[in-house]
Amino acid sequence: MEHEIWFTALLNKLLGGTVTSLLVKVGLPPANPAHPVPDYVAMEVLVILLLLVGLGVLRQRLSVEQPGKFQQAMEVVVQFVQNTADEIIGLEGRRYVAMLGTLGLFIVLCNLLGLVPTLMTPTSEWSVPLGCAVAAFIYYNFHGMRMHGVVGYLKRFLGPILWIAWIMLPVEILSNFARLVSLTARLRANMYAGDLLEQVFGGLVPVIVPVIFMALHVFVSLLQAYIFMLLPAVYISLAVSEEH
Repeated sequence: MEHEIWFTALLNKLLGGTVTSLLVKVGLPPANPAHPVPDYVAMEVLVILLLLVGLGVLRQRLSVEQPGKFQQAMEVVVQFVQNTADEIIGLEGRRYVAMLGTLGLFIVLCNLLGLVPTLMTPTSEWSVPLGCAVAAFIYYNFHGMRMHGVVGYLKRFLGPILWIAWIMLPVEILSNFARLVSLTARLRANMYAGDLLEQVFGGLVPVIVPVIFMALHVFVSLLQAYIFMLLPAVYISLAVSEEH
């Protein structure tokens, strides 16, 4: 077994038996029953806990007259997501701010986690970007069906002219699933490469070069989180628009 991150070891100690029991019941027994939680899952749990704690702190300290620095920072984030949704989706954009904002915050924290000593970047593993991509995929297709009805939404896959529907249907289906691959591969490849470069150069050259690559990691983390929020906004816009 590879060396566990301390937080992973803690989760496995507290919840390992329960997790193993649940996995066995659903027919997915873990390779190591004593350590069923892998590092990347533990890091996701840590990010979720950080978001929940941050939300709790923010809620307790909300103030109209004297907003704190944390509240001001989060207001900037919310305003940024709202503006992005308004520009891409249009009048109904505010409906999707909660999903887009949550997705963006979750991914940026996952991306930055690897900069913390003893932790790792969970988005450098395939499962995490894929899970986020699947969530976005289900979300925008659900809202497309909500807006147009199941039959109406599926008709959009047939194209504007009935006699070419037999061509358009497989093209549209493949195009939709290609979004899953694109979202997953882009995020995973960038974060994996960033982690690898930081580890290699951080071990070879002291101080200055590692700092440069850490700064690059921060930039790539923010950029990839923005792209992962931006593209689902585009997909939502296409799914709920009147014209396809």
